[in-house]
Amino acid sequence: MSLLQNINMQRLPSHIAIIMDGNGRWAQEQGEDRLFGHLNGVESVRTIVETAAELGIGYLTLYAFSTENWERPEDEVSGLMEILVDTIRKEVPTLNKNNIRLHVIGDTEMLPENARKELNEALAETAGNTGLNLIMALSYSSRWEIEKAFKEMAADVKAGKLEPDAITNNTLRQYLATADYPDPELMIRTSGEFRISNFLLYQLAYSELYFTNTLWPDFRKENLYEAIIDFQQRERRFGKTGQQVKQQ
Repeated sequence: MSLLQNINMQRLPSHIAIIMDGNGRWAQEQGEDRLFGHLNGVESVRTIVETAAELGIGYLTLYAFSTENWERPEDEVSGLMEILVDTIRKEVPTLNKNNIRLHVIGDTEMLPENARKELNEALAETAGNTGLNLIMALSYSSRWEIEKAFKEMAADVKAGKLEPDAITNNTLRQYLATADYPDPELMIRTSGEFRISNFLLYQLAYSELYFTNTLWPDFRKENLYEAIIDFQQRERRFGKTGQQVKQQ
């Protein structure tokens, strides 16, 4: 029996964010190099994206490559970029078939030219889709994002476009890379690590965090269902007491 039957379709998280971790360890368990794990992780991406679309999830953010990942061995980074380009090229027809719109957040200027070209074409080709919003965090880190936001705000203050006294929480949100998206309600990290690794530090303030020992290449539909069921069993208080939440 599938766990899907245990999901309350009226209480789905509107936005799920996932740290896709464990590709390298999975490959090592198979006696292969790390790129073998990344290649097999693509199937998990495909499965989870299609499952999220089937469920009717509004937003899905995948942490695909961090700014810190540029420090990895050159051959691994080069291989990852090749996988990225090839995957984007192959998956656009499937995205369109499933009415999925692709977005990207991160310092994409650091990506190789061919990767930027494929990415921009994919963004344009899926721009008219109205279903799941798939947000790829590429060459992204939250500290990079926040630093960039503060620099842009400071520039606007200096130019007289923004009054310091007028800056609020909502002002900062508009300068973040995620300005057009709601904050994640559920954040999933695979592979058994209990960190958020510089991922959406501001946006995860009240997200429910779910950690699983499953390595990313093994993460499938039932694993996502399990995370959603766990989410639905939690009481989301946002600083209020449980009694206040029940009275609402």
